[in-house]
Amino acid sequence: MKSLRHDTRLHKLLLANTFSSMGSGITMIAIPWLFLTKEGGGILLGYMTLLSTILMFVVTPYVGVIIDQLSRKKLLIIGELLGFSVISFFIILGFMGVEYQTWHLSVLLISGGFYYNLFYPTIFAFNQEIFDKSQYKALNGIMEVQGQLAAVLAGGIAAFLLPLINFKWILVLDAATYLIAIGLFLTIPYKKKVSFARVTESFFFKLTEGYRFMKQQPRLFFFLLASFIPFIVVMVTNYVFPIYIDTILAADVSVYGMKSMVYGIGAALAGLILPILLTRIGNERAIVWLMFVFMIAVVGYIFFQHVLIFYLLTVIFAFGAAGTRVARNSLMMEVVPNDKMGRVDSLFRVIGLSIRMVLLATFTQIIANANIMVSFHILSVMLVGSLITILLTYKVVRVRVINEYQAKAL
Repeated sequence: MKSLRHDTRLHKLLLANTFSSMGSGITMIAIPWLFLTKEGGGILLGYMTLLSTILMFVVTPYVGVIIDQLSRKKLLIIGELLGFSVISFFIILGFMGVEYQTWHLSVLLISGGFYYNLFYPTIFAFNQEIFDKSQYKALNGIMEVQGQLAAVLAGGIAAFLLPLINFKWILVLDAATYLIAIGLFLTIPYKKKVSFARVTESFFFKLTEGYRFMKQQPRLFFFLLASFIPFIVVMVTNYVFPIYIDTILAADVSVYGMKSMVYGIGAALAGLILPILLTRIGNERAIVWLMFVFMIAVVGYIFFQHVLIFYLLTVIFAFGAAGTRVARNSLMMEVVPNDKMGRVDSLFRVIGLSIRMVLLATFTQIIANANIMVSFHILSVMLVGSLITILLTYKVVRVRVINEYQAKAL
């Protein structure tokens, strides 16, 4: 088995992911803040985020099927090409002298959602397919560090550039990173290893494979679903935090950009520490503690409303969210077959998108009534319920994983 440290596939993958994440990250930091500069922008941002979530809800099951049937490498390249094409269109508009309107920002926001919805499930299944099972914990930790270092760079660059340059130049930077990522993905050697579903199976059968797989293991399903809640909370707070910073902390765009940078530091720490922690205590136990840490951070936003404390809580928030993601991803890679990974992952994403739609619709109305803090109360209650669910299902999941290891050792 080749060491990850000397594996050129990983080096190229990390570079491609860094460039792609950094470019799109800067753009997706800029768009919410530009919305807030428009009249009624906070409410409009909520509705556009909700619309994007509804569209993702519709396409996600099909994305899962595509991931399990087609070449994951080709899908990654196609995603980068689509991202580059959309961004290039708006760059041309910018250089033609067109002032970016709300509908331009809305299209960019929704297309960014489509890009993320294809890219992250694909690269997750791609990593599981090309790397050895013994490398999953270290691999997920490394990918988390890389992703968050990209977020740190994106946040720092956004905080520096947004007050200084026109938005079209942000898009130019984004487009360049897509092209670099495409070049790097092309050089990664890849050959499909998994046996995909037979062509005689109906499309509906393929579409519902993730549901049937998890239906046979209900305790594992609820454990994985509850541990997915921090990801949902992070996605929802991408809408809530700009308004929280603007109205509660009364801070400017530099604090918002710095928040992304601080989040990246906390998550990168999780990526560094978690591979060691997971080896010692296991994925399941780590998820329990990390969920608790994440919940404490969310509750902290309610009681402490100062910029410096906000940064500290964001480090804790990021550590809990990223750590849970690393442990959960490692657990999923170990217990879900690769030929079903796209569809099982899409099952949780569809459920997550359903929860996000409800939350976004609720939070948009709450924010319209100037009650932003109620959002954090709702998220806190959700996390308490999720932690209780994890505690109730932990023992069964732990025993199942141990039995699998023992069976393979015989």
